[in-house]
Amino acid sequence: MFPFRAVLAVVAATSLTLPAARTPRANRSHADARAAAKPRCAPDNGGLTLPAGFCALVVADNLGQPRHLTVLSNGDIVASSQRAGVIVLRDTSGDGRADIVKEWGGGYRSSEVVLHGGYLYVDATTAILRYPFTVGSLTPSGPADTLISGLPGNGHSAKPFVIADDGTLYMNIGSGTNSCQKADRQLEIPGNDPCVERTTRAGIWAFRTDRLNQHPSDGVHFGAGIRNAMGMAIHPGDNTLFVTQHGRDQLAQNWPKLFDEAKSAETPAEELFNVTKGDDFGWPYCYYDRQIGRKVLAPEYGGDGKTVGRCTSMKGNVASFPGHWAPNGLLFYTGSQFPAKYRNGAFIAFHGSWNRAPLPQAGYNIVFQPLNGDKAAGDFEVFATGFKPAEGTTGTLRRPTGLATGPDGSLYIGDDASGRIWRVMYTGPR
Repeated sequence: MFPFRAVLAVVAATSLTLPAARTPRANRSHADARAAAKPRCAPDNGGLTLPAGFCALVVADNLGQPRHLTVLSNGDIVASSQRAGVIVLRDTSGDGRADIVKEWGGGYRSSEVVLHGGYLYVDATTAILRYPFTVGSLTPSGPADTLISGLPGNGHSAKPFVIADDGTLYMNIGSGTNSCQKADRQLEIPGNDPCVERTTRAGIWAFRTDRLNQHPSDGVHFGAGIRNAMGMAIHPGDNTLFVTQHGRDQLAQNWPKLFDEAKSAETPAEELFNVTKGDDFGWPYCYYDRQIGRKVLAPEYGGDGKTVGRCTSMKGNVASFPGHWAPNGLLFYTGSQFPAKYRNGAFIAFHGSWNRAPLPQAGYNIVFQPLNGDKAAGDFEVFATGFKPAEGTTGTLRRPTGLATGPDGSLYIGDDASGRIWRVMYTGPR
């Protein structure tokens, strides 16, 4: 159990008498009105460039590395934080800007936060915690329970998750290595075959939310061969799981006889997957080449950039995106404020690249991927830019990570580099 449990016990003593998951009646009408209010956008849209008819304002700035977000029914924003654990933000004036910012948790770095069944579930890297939490409160009504512990804390260590309506928690356990080499990220070193890492990492595990003190072995290995799924969402149409994959790195750096730097900058693609139980997407044996439109064998396993080999048996993607953009957030838009087309697809927050040299680093944007059920309905559209200063200029780098829909249908975007949260609204013609 975590040491901050005792600190939160004081909160528990004063709050447990409130009805679970309800806002006190005296405050509900004001909270509902505040959540439904549509404030004025910033003249410069908070630095963002958006499609015609959309505008934005800055809700908060200079927060402690906020990652994934959820917006509650009263309009409060709850953000996971790499610095503070959890951040709760509230706008009491109706101008759209948070004038109350409450940090709590502490002692861990968090990448995910989900409200479900009267509890706020939080990723604490090596554990998943849950706090009793009432909409309308700024802090929990009691100490944290440990839902799962003993999770790996190295490599791709963040533990994003989603919770389905039936209470199943689907969690990403990212790989510990780049491509399961016998010596990680080294020149022309072959991969372990079989890659034993796949049995405990690089996939999706399903856990129960009605059972405390679980361990990794208590989870069901739901989907395999996914290097790192930072974006996760349940499709509102058929309740299936969708995730985004961060593709592997360093094709040219580790295999210069097979790949030049330009090829390595664009390959492999980032991907959107529809995951059903038992699926295998092929990491580390395979990667997807967007330029040739197929999954191919990795060089660590005898691939030459063209050979398919064992990859013929691996499940494919729903959509693909340029290499190394780093898809960190995934959201199916369920509001009614935006035009109808946005209710038939997914928003994806790309965190931006670090390894596309000599090409410029890229990503740092929000895209919209049109869908027809579980299939792509055309290529992606860039929805929001302005997070990264233009090449050769100075300015603040912002890295999109979190996405959430507000009760009025606004889209919230968070960045974990400068700590800014935007609210995007549609004001154009219907």
